[in-house]
Amino acid sequence: MTLTTRTLDVLAAFTPRHPRLRLADVAVASGLPLTTAHRIVNDLVRWGALERAPDGTLSVGLRLWELASLAPRGPELREAALPFLEDLYTATRENVQLAVREDLESVFVERLTGPDAVDVMTRVGARFPLPSTGVGRVLLAHAPSEVQEAALAGPLRRWTEHTDTDAGRLRALLAEVRRAGVAFSDQQVTEGAASVAAPVRRGRGEVVAAVSVVYSTARTTAAPLVPAVRAAALGISRALGARAAARP
Repeated sequence: MTLTTRTLDVLAAFTPRHPRLRLADVAVASGLPLTTAHRIVNDLVRWGALERAPDGTLSVGLRLWELASLAPRGPELREAALPFLEDLYTATRENVQLAVREDLESVFVERLTGPDAVDVMTRVGARFPLPSTGVGRVLLAHAPSEVQEAALAGPLRRWTEHTDTDAGRLRALLAEVRRAGVAFSDQQVTEGAASVAAPVRRGRGEVVAAVSVVYSTARTTAAPLVPAVRAAALGISRALGARAAARP
């Protein structure tokens, strides 16, 4: 195991459920001897990738966040998309989400919500399996065929009694997403919550992200949300195209 791998294992010890850890916890989570974890942690604290609180607990440092902000598929996309996401939230007052694909998962790069929006399991920076969410289905439908097969090959998690876990049915749903240009997820992850999603494209049609509205099934239906989600996705796509055309 290289020093780089060990350092990444130390950073991977920090999760949404465990954002603050003691040195011993880092060693256990990373699978490293305590002395090795201690040396790497000290180096990361000095560089700013980790921060040490007065009580000795550790958390991810701002310098790591600053570095992550340079990732083009995150902040650059978010900057272009934010005006359209804000308009979509103003029109719906529901959860508005923007996600990209990383391997077999969707990564949420932005989320707008309000006090009356239905509770969801996602957050900015979180990863989620592709087949069950609206944004995930958009991204999977436009992924290479080998990615689609890999995502549908293993046992699929059943989040609710409504979750589609049959690979054949999901393949048909993905084909419909490509045909209709919009994806639906009805109580697939959370009871009482559904979503409408549409693809964000760059250049000559490459799908680089997906935008969605997640709403309460007790308050509304998908039909009135579809035009708004499509308009937001189209606006983001045009903004990305304009940015690309403006580059030297």
